[in-house]
Amino acid sequence: MIDIVGNNLLSPVVLFFVMGLIASFMKSDLKFPGGLSEALTIYLLIAIGLKGGIELSEHSYADMVRPIMGALLLGIIIPIVTLIICRKSGLDLKNAIGLAASYGSVSIVTYGAAVAFLNHVQMDYESYMSAMVVIMESPAILVSLLLLKIMEQKRNSTLLSSNMGIVAGPSSNNWIDYSVIRESLFGKSVLLLVGSLLVGVFVGHDALPVIRPVFIDLYGGILILFLLNMGLIAGQRLSDIRQYGLTLILMGIFMPVIFGAVGVLVGNACGLSVGGMTLMGVLAGSASYIAAPAALRSSVPEANPSIYLGMSLGITFPFNLTLGIPIYLEMAKFIQ
Repeated sequence: MIDIVGNNLLSPVVLFFVMGLIASFMKSDLKFPGGLSEALTIYLLIAIGLKGGIELSEHSYADMVRPIMGALLLGIIIPIVTLIICRKSGLDLKNAIGLAASYGSVSIVTYGAAVAFLNHVQMDYESYMSAMVVIMESPAILVSLLLLKIMEQKRNSTLLSSNMGIVAGPSSNNWIDYSVIRESLFGKSVLLLVGSLLVGVFVGHDALPVIRPVFIDLYGGILILFLLNMGLIAGQRLSDIRQYGLTLILMGIFMPVIFGAVGVLVGNACGLSVGGMTLMGVLAGSASYIAAPAALRSSVPEANPSIYLGMSLGITFPFNLTLGIPIYLEMAKFIQ
């Protein structure tokens, strides 16, 4: 376990992330242009989708039924459990929903780092796991917003019934606005992942000579640049989350471990290999800072971004990148 953690901590992607953190803490003038940061994000989304789609084209869909069902199950369970934990911790409903959506969804970059780590330690995994990234991206956001609507309606109904003489107005039958569904299914990250995945499925391995030079051979270098930028951003977010106390900081560390363990168990039940179980644990233990915040900004504007972004990007992302991924691998080995 110590050797695995050491190898991960000394990998280029982690070291460049740490460099970004140090630069942020030391108030360095290092920064990425906004356009470059956006371009790196788009590249990673397309690269992960394309590689997953190409590998997906070589597998029987019957082999993926159980992993797909397991991924959907995690996308439903994790936001519910997160909401319960947050409410028990005294967090208000809107911010609890923000964390439920963030932790129920996935971090594309954490997944990419996990794949690089497994390749580094020469651990095989199911190549179609990139499809699980796409499958787990949106359901948790929809589930979280549906929970918010249900709880708000229940609370409003209770308040109205407890005040004599107040008549309830007509309630809306639309539990989730169309804009929420549109953002969850056609937001940047989901659109690029799903679109690239479908392109990869259609073109198959015949397109590798065209795709390999840009989206496979350059992937590791682009990931390093992206994580350097993420280190700069995460260092800024850490100061945001500290003001909310030790409770949220501990939640940002222990919730990934709990959900990651559940993901590993689900991966085992789905018949995945040790590498596949590890990736399922990584997806379950990661938190979104792209798709979920985009949906939350328009759907739950009352939720404080410094909480859900501070925890996902400032606490959980660094934890998973340094310690979480090796922990999930050891869990998978132990269960296997």
